[in-house]
Amino acid sequence: MRWDVIILGAGAAGLMCAIEAGKRGRTVLVLERNDVIGKKIRISGGGRCNFTNLITDPEHYVSANPHFSRSALARYTPSDFLALVERHGIGYHEKKLGQLFCNDSSQQIIDMLSVECRAAGVRIRTSCHVSSVTNEGPFTVATGEGKLSADSLVVATGGLSIPKLGASDFGYRVARQLGLAIVPARPGLVPLRFAQDERLFSELSGVSVDAIVTVGKTSFRENLLFTHRGLSGPAILQGSSYWEPGVPLTLNLSPERDLAGFLTERQRSQTELATALAEIVPKRLARLWCQRFFPSMPLNRYSPAQLRSLAEQLHGWRIVPDGTEGYAKAEVTCGGVDTSELSSKTMESAKVPGLYFIGEVVDVTGHLGGYNFQWAWASGFAAGQAV
Repeated sequence: MRWDVIILGAGAAGLMCAIEAGKRGRTVLVLERNDVIGKKIRISGGGRCNFTNLITDPEHYVSANPHFSRSALARYTPSDFLALVERHGIGYHEKKLGQLFCNDSSQQIIDMLSVECRAAGVRIRTSCHVSSVTNEGPFTVATGEGKLSADSLVVATGGLSIPKLGASDFGYRVARQLGLAIVPARPGLVPLRFAQDERLFSELSGVSVDAIVTVGKTSFRENLLFTHRGLSGPAILQGSSYWEPGVPLTLNLSPERDLAGFLTERQRSQTELATALAEIVPKRLARLWCQRFFPSMPLNRYSPAQLRSLAEQLHGWRIVPDGTEGYAKAEVTCGGVDTSELSSKTMESAKVPGLYFIGEVVDVTGHLGGYNFQWAWASGFAAGQAV
């Protein structure tokens, strides 16, 4: 059978595209290599799916072309997706910073998309392995069940993050085969590893602290979490999408308190430095900080210059991570199909008519907090309106 549209990947973007194309009367087939649809949706948000963010805008996305996402995000907004969620009676709540989660389970979002697909006449085949794609008149997709053809092909295969869920580089290979450029992929929203000099801080595994993390000119203020191998937590995950090997991070471990003033006021005190710092940061962190950088003596034995230096270091701890925890721990993939190859309005290839790329496979990566789902919905909608 020849289809109007074949979509590779039954994740958030692929399913949204299928729904919109089906509603427009197109015959749509979705091919999914996993045995079920929406595996990444299922585990997101701790099982409650952080399905969008109320304040989505292009400034919350990382891309070689920071303006590319603007058109799709404007045409399909968080309010549009919320209307769909509410129509299906799914309860939700705002956790913080505009982040919206299901009250119950992420399975509700998967079930909603399944219902919408059925209503739009979309066919979905799971456990379907695609071995190759060719473009000879119609697109031909070779599967373990034989060859399929379609007038339009949508690649929604995702990136390389979380390989245990079936992530692969297939989408990038299709793009290269058909002549599209790729921005090199790297893990995004991923924990970072300590270099040798800082590994004693692994003793703090499980300790969390409010911090400002700065990479270049970009800063995030949220919690920072020490792990047995390095640093994680929302502030680090956000910064990791901007980090490249060899680039330093600056960590402000006391964003609320002026440490220089705090210590100067106590300069005549016989209180140990570690004890004083424990009023500002967790006790274990204060102790290890002194072990690594300053011997813990009574405050009255430090000069004013030493106290200022100590304060500056806690406000601007400069570290160069040894690397990331890789795709196994990354929530997303940065990089992907070069946006200069695609129409920002339709996601169609400029070189290959009828070929579309949507979702994580494209060089558009959202911040933590529902932004990547909104990009999936918006890019899927854009392509679904055009195929």
